[in-house]
Amino acid sequence: MLTTANPPVPVHRGYLADIYTFDWKQLSFHTPLIGMIAIGVCLFTGVIVGHPSAGLIAGGGAFTIGFGVNQRIADSRLWPMIAATGAMFVSTMIGMLAGHRGFTLVLAAALWGFTYGILTARAAGISWVGQQAAITLFVASAFPADLHAALLRSLLILGGGALQILITSLCLSLLPELAANLRAIRQTSSEELIRLFNSDVARYRAYVRLRAIPQTLLQIPTFPFAIRMSVAIAVSAEIYRHMDVQSGYWIPMTALLVLKPAFSETFSRAFLRVGGTLAGAVVSTMFLVHIRPDPLYLAGLAAFFAFCSYATNTVNYGLYTLFLTSYIVFLLSLNELPGPVIAHRRAICTIAGGLIALAIHADAIRRLRNRQRRTLQS
Repeated sequence: MLTTANPPVPVHRGYLADIYTFDWKQLSFHTPLIGMIAIGVCLFTGVIVGHPSAGLIAGGGAFTIGFGVNQRIADSRLWPMIAATGAMFVSTMIGMLAGHRGFTLVLAAALWGFTYGILTARAAGISWVGQQAAITLFVASAFPADLHAALLRSLLILGGGALQILITSLCLSLLPELAANLRAIRQTSSEELIRLFNSDVARYRAYVRLRAIPQTLLQIPTFPFAIRMSVAIAVSAEIYRHMDVQSGYWIPMTALLVLKPAFSETFSRAFLRVGGTLAGAVVSTMFLVHIRPDPLYLAGLAAFFAFCSYATNTVNYGLYTLFLTSYIVFLLSLNELPGPVIAHRRAICTIAGGLIALAIHADAIRRLRNRQRRTLQS
């Protein structure tokens, strides 16, 4: 793990600096190229064997897990990828079984959103896993199916994620790092178990902790944010449910990704998400107008824009969203869905999700100010 002799000097940033700041020093090509390999393998294999839809599902799993290499759990870059792959497998099953037409989705989405909100108090790698689990639930709900079909899609997601983990760990030599962290976790767990069973009041403490769960939740710093997230996701999911449009899952997804603890962050993310999505819709539509809609071309373009998304993820959120939108349009075009229609629907749903996040956040601020005003007056 790299360390610096002196901590970085904090740089003063403007209120909405994220909108116009491009941190080109974060631009990198090595890791994005490695991440693109698994995506390309999934997409091109699907096209060659005559099952492009299966390839895009596995490729989508590989694409998401590729971002995990920038996360950390217990100082390991592989643990977030492994945990997210498992979480996505479970969320895909639940999302497809719930579907997007019943109220079950609203309840599940609110629960997943609340869990992610609570996890933001933990390490960034852990909260990232929660975020990917929620996003996967929203996407999977667009494809309601029986247990067999849900299991099949979940296995494709699992396969794509596993392939990404395998290729990334081999190219970046992460396996020794994982082995060291496994030993550390095993040792820590053993010590905790020994302390638990050696305690004479272990059962009493467990009972007290169980009764104290509501109070403990209230003491978590991110609890108000988790409630706000849960409400925003529930409202978004309800709108998505009544729209009865398959691509409507972008509404709760956008709300989840845009909503942040600080209003300035929420506004910046919403602005960049909407702007990047609109720009990406224009770029991908121009490509689709001027190229032959051959599956191999579409797979190549999807892999290319996946690489661009990886490379610009930490440069600027709006630029990253531009490339992400283009990637999604070409990815879904492999399933013979009309690209311009995909781009248009994504833009509309992204705007809706961003507005919901802003409205929920603004309402929370208004309520907080009203409570503070009443407190001062009393």
